[in-house]
Amino acid sequence: MIVRVLGCSGGIGGCLLRTTSMLVDDDILVDAGTGAADLSREELANIDHVFLTHSHLDHVASLPLLIDSISDMRAKPVIVYATAATLEIIREHIFNWVIWPDFSVIPSREKAVMQYQPIRLGESVELGQRRITALPAEHTVPAVGYQLDSGVASLVFTGDTTVNDSFWPAVNRIANLRYLLIETAFANRERSLAEISKHLCPSMLAEELKKLTIDAEIFISHLKPGQAELTMAEIQACAGEFKPRMLQNNQVFEF
Repeated sequence: MIVRVLGCSGGIGGCLLRTTSMLVDDDILVDAGTGAADLSREELANIDHVFLTHSHLDHVASLPLLIDSISDMRAKPVIVYATAATLEIIREHIFNWVIWPDFSVIPSREKAVMQYQPIRLGESVELGQRRITALPAEHTVPAVGYQLDSGVASLVFTGDTTVNDSFWPAVNRIANLRYLLIETAFANRERSLAEISKHLCPSMLAEELKKLTIDAEIFISHLKPGQAELTMAEIQACAGEFKPRMLQNNQVFEF
């Protein structure tokens, strides 16, 4: 599998800050934040599957425009995977004919451009030799992370999450884990905000990483604009033994 980071920031601003989206090979998106908007129309039309971690705008902002932009270029629907709760939120608040047309019935239910597919926690979707599994996440709305398993190695993306004891047993069972992409949205000075919004700050991240019992290369996502350098310095100070690195836009993982 080849994973290209299209966006991994907690906000926007300038040419380098894009919100969460990752292109897997050329036919899968994991989240559809503003980073997905940098793909060409031809690249967008190649996407058959979109896996959403949750419904927040920074993870779904490009999805309505993506679907609209390629609606006349495909002979089969784009399948959008998420928990049933997340799909209901998307259906009610975005594809509702008020914010955006309901592409799950355009041009008809039988030939719709977009199709919803619920995925349950712990459930795997197999796409050829690739397996994508929903992992536990703890956020202010229903949320999951994902394990991407090529059959040779795995990449785990936490999505947006906070302290979560149910996540680590699932991760520690992944015998071929190579990469862990984990969020840290706030600096330590905003720990109370991290707790309220169910994100992580460096001190919370350090405690969470102690629950990891297997080796993995660790990358930090969802850093807030203007706080990235401070947050990474704090992460190095309290969790440096794990050798975490900042996830970069356009970074590529091959496994």
